Amino acid sequence: MSFTTALAHHFLPETILTLGVLALILVGSFRGSRAFGLVNELAIGLLGLAILALLFGGDAQASLFEGAFVDDAFARFVKLLTLIGSLVTILMSRDFLQRAKLGNFEFPILVVLSTIGMLLLVSADNLIALYLGLELMSLALYVAAAFARDDARASEAGLKYFVLGALSSGMLLYGSSLLYGFAGTISFDGIAKSITGAPPLGVVFGLVFVLAGLAFKMSAAPFHMWTPDVYEGAPTPVTAFFASAPKMAAVAITARIAVTAFPGIAAQWQQIVVFLAVASMLLGAFAAIGQTNIKRLMAYSSIGHMGFALVGLAAGDEAGVRGVAIYLAIYLVMTLGAFAAILQMRVEGRAVENIADLSGLSRNNGAAAFFLAMLMFSLAGVPPLAGFFAKYYVLLAAVDAGLYALAIFGVLASAISAYYYLRVVKVMYFDEPAPAFDHSPLSLRAVLAVSTVFLLGFWLYPAPVVEAATAAAKSLF
Repeated sequence: MSFTTALAHHFLPETILTLGVLALILVGSFRGSRAFGLVNELAIGLLGLAILALLFGGDAQASLFEGAFVDDAFARFVKLLTLIGSLVTILMSRDFLQRAKLGNFEFPILVVLSTIGMLLLVSADNLIALYLGLELMSLALYVAAAFARDDARASEAGLKYFVLGALSSGMLLYGSSLLYGFAGTISFDGIAKSITGAPPLGVVFGLVFVLAGLAFKMSAAPFHMWTPDVYEGAPTPVTAFFASAPKMAAVAITARIAVTAFPGIAAQWQQIVVFLAVASMLLGAFAAIGQTNIKRLMAYSSIGHMGFALVGLAAGDEAGVRGVAIYLAIYLVMTLGAFAAILQMRVEGRAVENIADLSGLSRNNGAAAFFLAMLMFSLAGVPPLAGFFAKYYVLLAAVDAGLYALAIFGVLASAISAYYYLRVVKVMYFDEPAPAFDHSPLSLRAVLAVSTVFLLGFWLYPAPVVEAATAAAKSLF
């Protein structure tokens, strides 16, 4: 397949975003301080165009650029989630950034650059492509975390994420070099053919280092240490971005490398994934109980949810990967909806972040309280909301794979975490009202309403998500 054919038929979203982001940089450079609104709208248009190219492009599976990347149903499914997460983040960010005097044209450009990295990461089919995609995604995120340059908390968040991110990248590279040394190839398919049976100790070390580096990017325990501080310190739109799109890409590449590169030593990587899943679910359940800041609560919530996603991967079969894909889709909607609500928390022009600031919201703004309550119920996994079905599919895959103890830990963690989600509902409906929030922009109210409708109506018609996830999982096996 020629280079131009590969770009036109299998890499069109990446091509659109790459050429588009160069144009955005030029627009921003020429218009200077007046560029933010225009660049913001153009970035949304670019991401929308990339989504259309993905939806209406070909559905044939192909290996691209000498086996560096692969275009399959799994990659397309996760790319769609990633693009939606990035688009909605930019849509929700404009009002907040302008009010906080952070209306610089670089923010949407950083989001698009990071998104390109995510798309490459999701399609990576060898160790070098994996690292290139991961670093392109991460470098833009490091800058975004510290985007509020005059805010000490944001600078601290950016520095913490950068230092720990560099450490995790080093671990990933060291693991990759060990795997290359023992397998003699960087391609996932080649590694799968080379490493079978009882693996040498060096391969096990390489596997551990690679999975540790990826666990950092998805903030799975015990590699979660950056998450609460970065979520709290970074500007809220940046936190919303961190919590959504990058998680899709990190979990997806973890699933791809485990299933396609290490099918012969599944018993070894399953042990690692089970440990990460249990540690993440339990830490997310217990550590969030004492939180008073809603962004820190969402940080620990995301750690717990990544644990549940890994439950599906631990099953190691097609049903497990299907569960992971469904979980990611529903988690994305829940997270974007929750951050749409958090971005509306503004009193007299000042952003507020404490759970206590939601007190009596049902009496000040009944619709917003209802939507946020439904999101909290869904995050807790209360039926018949979509969050319940997300957990159902991954736990069912674990039970079918004989991982009964893991499934029990999942149920217990879900029951414990329900406490802090329901506490938010209790504060909104039963506490004395705090000062009412300012009128919020239409974009935030629309994202909050649409995400809630999706979560409420999922059980009525789950077929589109389930069928797409089934096709995605099938393409990996």
